[in-house]
Amino acid sequence: MRKLSLFLLLITFYIQAFSQQQRWSLSGENEIIWKIKNENIPHSDHIEMSGEGISAWLQYGIDTTGKLQIARTLVFPAFRTVPNDTHGSLMYTFSDNDLPRFFINQSPWKASTFNGRRTSDQLEQINKILLNGSLEIESRTAPDRRKMNSALHDKVSGSNEQIMYTVDVKRKLFPSPDKPLFVEKFVFRNISEQPVRITMEALHREIMLDTAITVNGPHRIIESTINDGTVSLKPKDSVVFAVVYYALHAAQNIPEINISTEENARRLRISDILSHLQLMTPDTVLNTAFNFAKIRTTESIYATKNGLMHGPGGLSYYAAIWANDQAEYANPFFAFLGDDVANNAVMNSFRLFAKYMNPAFKPIPSSIVAEGTDFWNGAGDRGDQAMIAYGASRFALANGNIDSAKILWPLIEWCLAYSKRHLNTEGVVSSDCDELEGRFPAGSANLCTSSLYYDALISASMLGKVIGLPKTQTEAYNKDAKKLRIAIEKYFGGNVEGFETYRYFKENTILRSWICVPLTVGIFERKEATINALFSPRLWTEDGLATQAGDKTFWDRSTLYALRGVFSAGETEKALQYLKAYSSRRLLGNHVPYPVEAYPEGNQRHLAAESALYCRIYIEGLFGLRPTSFRTFSCTPRLPLAWPKMELKHIRAFQNDFDVTVERVKGKLKIFITSNKKIVREMLINEGDTISIQL
Repeated sequence: MRKLSLFLLLITFYIQAFSQQQRWSLSGENEIIWKIKNENIPHSDHIEMSGEGISAWLQYGIDTTGKLQIARTLVFPAFRTVPNDTHGSLMYTFSDNDLPRFFINQSPWKASTFNGRRTSDQLEQINKILLNGSLEIESRTAPDRRKMNSALHDKVSGSNEQIMYTVDVKRKLFPSPDKPLFVEKFVFRNISEQPVRITMEALHREIMLDTAITVNGPHRIIESTINDGTVSLKPKDSVVFAVVYYALHAAQNIPEINISTEENARRLRISDILSHLQLMTPDTVLNTAFNFAKIRTTESIYATKNGLMHGPGGLSYYAAIWANDQAEYANPFFAFLGDDVANNAVMNSFRLFAKYMNPAFKPIPSSIVAEGTDFWNGAGDRGDQAMIAYGASRFALANGNIDSAKILWPLIEWCLAYSKRHLNTEGVVSSDCDELEGRFPAGSANLCTSSLYYDALISASMLGKVIGLPKTQTEAYNKDAKKLRIAIEKYFGGNVEGFETYRYFKENTILRSWICVPLTVGIFERKEATINALFSPRLWTEDGLATQAGDKTFWDRSTLYALRGVFSAGETEKALQYLKAYSSRRLLGNHVPYPVEAYPEGNQRHLAAESALYCRIYIEGLFGLRPTSFRTFSCTPRLPLAWPKMELKHIRAFQNDFDVTVERVKGKLKIFITSNKKIVREMLINEGDTISIQL
């Protein structure tokens, strides 16, 4: 009993540690706000925002003096540099020193610098920073009474009385949704009792890259002002200035840029993403974290010479696809979101992978890079074929389009055949490494690859039936899955550090985070010990799961898989506790607002596919949706005890736009399926039951 009490105490401690230090707060369903106070500075953070032609990595912060600092690293994925490899995207950083000069009543505004030296007679107080699909900063500026100098200020009607003024400034930074363009908008509003003159100096700067370091260059990067000049503002009036940054190929003319048009286009793109697949629960933090994750994973799609390509980002991974990030993580999510741009990118990713199928069954490359013109396979076979078959079959079923499914089938079939050819003598899939590419040991056969292959066999059997494959072939996939499940138990099942869970590979004696994967594919034989191991102090840290017990390294992807798997296994209350703590830390803590890739590697960059994994916690874990054909899915809802109701609205899958509502009614769960505001199915089930739904 004492051991159990200690364990529960440790769980409480870790959850509290995980959710503390909330710097940000909610400001509506799709916005968070950081209200700047002396006690919460200095602080800095970074965020990535993307569109089809650009990705912007913004390092922003407030120093000890209260001064705002922003570094803008702009990435142009379709503008290639030498060497034209995974990392060959044109990239350039603009600092605050690169901004044009601003003046208020002829005095330099604090944002301006002269020869690297602040010379302003202004005091700017940063009041709040908001994130809502853009980065917004609100401040107030007034003269610094300590530096009042009549020579720098206007005088009233010839008198010596200096004009006192107060000006509110709103900055908004955002990428264009479809152009290689980034916008930094400034709105100055006079809240004084007398007129104020505001000036932004004109600036036009072109950077011509040498052809020796560009592909099909030279490329040009341009920084330019819009609406520059001097405006006299009456009380309560405002003026809009902007600085734009964009890239051009050598022969392109400078475009006409309309700031209102670009701002509206970005707003509409974010609004469109948020209108699909809406999560509604009693927990507003979870709802908002879900919305932000949808934005991050869906915005990160780039137009390339070989079509739209979803990319991780993070200042490294653009105009390229991976078997894990895209095929395994993001593509099954996009089937439920139903976004046309995203679904186009999904089909394009599988088309690019399919180009590498071959009769000798040499592995498909782990990554296709440089706008689809080259590949990277430096880690050998990471289990990529299992990843691709898993993601493609799940996407094809939920997408519900027979033409798309038939296009994908040869790739799925080839990847399944490849995996079967690589079964070892004990019946599990062998590979050179896993997705961590040698960062941690994975043996000659790892648990993740075999689990994904198992799920892919089940999905392929279902998919084969609906596209008219012979019964002998679809039944063979089911038989192979049953054999593999037994082999997984025999080969990987074992006692690790006192838990009857899984060895990640045969020789493994240390707990690993990826022991969670069987839970996500319906293998529950060792669920109790596995869940206890995942949430034990050996693996669980304030930032989620350590990759390996006793190590400081963490990768969010395994934490996100684990939370989904624990919900799927029916441990709803425990999963919810940890999900709430994780979501609060990622959305409202010190590094916000999205799931991250890893630490210490990558400095917790906001890679896009991790956000897709976050959304799948709800779709496949909390609501238990699993595609079974083009118009059917199974549903195993896990409604938390404290929640009377939860909804997923506008699920654009299975050739439908529908809602799933789950309510608790007298100890049972009532499920409503709604389409076009009409209830098309209504069922009453016991907690933990799985039902099949046909649309």
